[in-house]
Formats: sequence, C-alpha cells, structure tokens
Amino acid sequence: MSSIVIAEYDPAWSQLYAEEQQKIRALIGTYIFDIQHIGSTSVPGLAAKPVIDIMIGIHSLDLVEQTVEPLASLGYEHLGEHGIPERHFFRKPAHAISFAERTHHLHMMERGHIQWETHQLFRDYLRTHPEALAAYEQLKRDLALQFSDDRFAYTDAKADFITATIEKARAEKTDPGRVSATDL
Repeated sequence: MSSIVIAEYDPAWSQLYAEEQQKIRALIGTYIFDIQHIGSTSVPGLAAKPVIDIMIGIHSLDLVEQTVEPLASLGYEHLGEHGIPERHFFRKPAHAISFAERTHHLHMMERGHIQWETHQLFRDYLRTHPEALAAYEQLKRDLALQFSDDRFAYTDAKADFITATIEKARAEKTDPGRVSATDL
C-alpha cells in the first residue's frame, strides 16, 4: 500500500479520459452501449487521486471475456468482479504494485447495475452543487491525512457522505422543482 495522495484538479484529466475512451471504443465498441468518465477526476475543480475512472456499459456480462485481451493490449489487467458482484474491474498499468502507479480504472457492468446509476448521480450532483463539491473535497483531504496508508479505511470513511449525496441527487432528479426549507 502507498500513501493516499490528493492532487489539485487538473484540466488534463478530461482529455486523458477522452483519449482513453476513443482507444477503448476502437477496440471493443461493438460490445458496449456507453462509456462514462466517473469518479473525482470527472468533476471539474475537484481535487482527486489522479486515477482516471471509466465506467463501461456492456450489453451483456457474457461478453466480458471477449474484452479482456483487447483491453490488455492497452495495458489493462482484468481483476474479475474484484469484490462487487456483476461488475468487472480492470486497472492500468497491469500488475501495478502500488496505487500510486495506477493511471486508469475501468468498471464494466450492464446498464441495470446499481452502480451505473449511482456513479452518474454522484458525479452530476457534485458538478452542479458547488457546496457539495467543496464539502467532499475537504472530507477527502481530511481523510487522506487520517488514513494516509489505509486506502480501504479512507474509502469506507467517505461512504456516508457519498450515500447522502446520492440520496439528495435522486430526490432532486425525481422532483427537480421541489423547494426545500433552505430555499425559503
């Protein structure tokens, strides 16, 4: 394990995603229905661990095996479900020993997977709510200091904030015109 490093937002992250997305589409585009830039690097202005997270919607999990070799040619290592049922995880570069060496993560799943919606809800909420973005960034910085060498504890400690934010995003999506007490 290596220390958790939170880097200042880098506008190049969106370009790195766009370049990688084009390469992925060129190799496995027939198997996918969508590709999304997710995670903190997908939110303009948000400090983040500098790893580009990419979510790939695949037509069927039966097709995952056909994507492994093409993605390996781009430097990805397939780690199977890696703790999340019906979600396949890839990391780049392959066989990265420390987290600091990683540049990209791929999360491959079918459209109906719960993470397909929640990743997008969380990302989009942070993109449109500067106060939530600022609070999340401060939380990440504080937790990176507290759990500098324990990535799992760092991730677990963010869970309540992420869950609450997704609930707010879902409520806002369901009723975009609702007025809250704080709006009065």
